[in-house]
Amino acid sequence: MQSIGKPREPPPAGSDFPFLSELVALRREIHAHPELAFHEHRTAGLVARELARYGLVVHRGLAKTGVVGLLKAGTRDRMIGLRADMDALPLTECNDFAHASTVPGCMHACGHDGHTAMLLGAARHLAAHPRFDGTVAFIFQPAEESEGGAKVMIEDGLFRKFPVEAVYGLHNWPGLPAGKMAVRSGPVMASTNRFEIAVHGRGGHAAMPHLATDAIVAGSSLVGALQTIVARTLHPAEAAVVSVTQFHAGSAWNILPETAHIQGTIRTFKPEVQAEIEQAILRLARGVAAAYDATAEVSFLHCYPPTINTPAETAVCQEAARDVLGAENVDDQALPSMAAEDFAFMLREKPGCYVWLGNGSSAGECALHNPRYDFNDDILPVGMRYWVRLVERLLG
Repeated sequence: MQSIGKPREPPPAGSDFPFLSELVALRREIHAHPELAFHEHRTAGLVARELARYGLVVHRGLAKTGVVGLLKAGTRDRMIGLRADMDALPLTECNDFAHASTVPGCMHACGHDGHTAMLLGAARHLAAHPRFDGTVAFIFQPAEESEGGAKVMIEDGLFRKFPVEAVYGLHNWPGLPAGKMAVRSGPVMASTNRFEIAVHGRGGHAAMPHLATDAIVAGSSLVGALQTIVARTLHPAEAAVVSVTQFHAGSAWNILPETAHIQGTIRTFKPEVQAEIEQAILRLARGVAAAYDATAEVSFLHCYPPTINTPAETAVCQEAARDVLGAENVDDQALPSMAAEDFAFMLREKPGCYVWLGNGSSAGECALHNPRYDFNDDILPVGMRYWVRLVERLLG
């Protein structure tokens, strides 16, 4: 990795991006027309059109709707990857502004519309001012929300076709003030994995519980027992969250059901902690069920691995962020989040760094995955400056 140049005062908002008003309009157009995982056809078409208009070489089709734009300057063979996600959430928007979602039951509640716009803006600026020597792969990824689009892009040959030396990601972060960034080495987002438990009893009449084995009572006791895993099984210094998110049993008011179904998630930063938790869930499920003369079936689904930033790449990202915002506005000690991010799949294949860009207040409707969330357009130039400066530092 290379570091070049000296820290510089950030220009006034938008002054180095004369096309900023166009970019805001584009971001709002994407927001008004959200698309779910692997169905981002309209968004992908817009991205491909813009990249071609800027003069980039455009590749389409990875993970169905993925788009990659290549921008080469100079003579060196080095290549880096910058990634933005494009998909929306299955959520009904409650905003009433002019660019609110036009698609029932679907909205951009996580800011992927802003991520896409920022990366397009960076591509446009760098194409017009190519102060770097190498190739930048602008990766527009589908299906980040729960569907693992990054993994599918990799399986479809992303890094074989575009052999980047490192890959970089960015996410807006409500609660972090606008004009600030958090850039930390090591774990930054947790893994997410699902568990499902079926507690089998013996159904019967609600008036004659002595003739049945109550799966609801057994399942209810198990829910409480599962909450002891982190507190009483793991080392106190290890971070993990076990959450029960679903409990389904019965369909009539006067029948004790045969089975209670329990589902939830496990979030950790280490595979060995994940394995320890799974063993604890198996032990508790079988033991608690047996205590009530019931049985339990347990299954696990491994979803996203932890997002872990590599030290050298993180150091360059910190330098780029300080160049843009000043050292006092870059937090390198921020606590990691127990939420998950499928950029983790890319970081399993390549070194790189995933950063948070302040989106402003998180009070009420400003939180991610909230039906009244909207991306803060004022941070578009901040994100673009970061991307531009990162490219200049890495390939300068």
